[in-house]
Amino acid sequence: MNKNSLQEQLSSLALSMFRKDFFGIYHGSLSAKTESNRFIINTKEAIFDALNQHNLIELYYKKDYRWNQASIDARIHHSIYSQISEAKFICFTMPPFTTAYSLEHNIISPKDYFGSRELGSIEIVDPKQFDDWYDRADSEIAYYFQTKKTNIMVIRGYGVYAFNRDIHEMAKKLAILEKSCRLLMLDTDATDEFYD
Repeated sequence: MNKNSLQEQLSSLALSMFRKDFFGIYHGSLSAKTESNRFIINTKEAIFDALNQHNLIELYYKKDYRWNQASIDARIHHSIYSQISEAKFICFTMPPFTTAYSLEHNIISPKDYFGSRELGSIEIVDPKQFDDWYDRADSEIAYYFQTKKTNIMVIRGYGVYAFNRDIHEMAKKLAILEKSCRLLMLDTDATDEFYD
């Protein structure tokens, strides 16, 4: 797939996810593998509702000056790409209901049809302390994906990492996860009101 097409796909997905509040103004990351040793990722200053070739940068696995302009998450994306061959697209998002649900629970067990069928139960990973999270994240996230044989990771109070061979499949799973968490929270609220 050519780079222009990849950039258009990333831009389209970023806008859609921004509108759903999965990305903040400067918060989140999205990338696509371009060759066996390089990938395109958003820059530090990327605004996700207007992602274009000026705020997407191609990085080689060997670090050079371009890494200074790239997203803070570039190291994590690099670690996933270099260790997991099925990863063609990666994103880090902070969907509000999923992230909020992760604060008080250890497992997401969807009660809705699509969540149950498409996702099953998802463990919520506790990063322990946030002080050194970015020092550990690149190795811990890739290790989690490899050992748990999954392509989605919910991290308590931090957000969701996901990868896939297909950008639309990745987006679909994230959307289903967010809807399932929203329904779980609404169900909990309704139950709490009933017993009050």
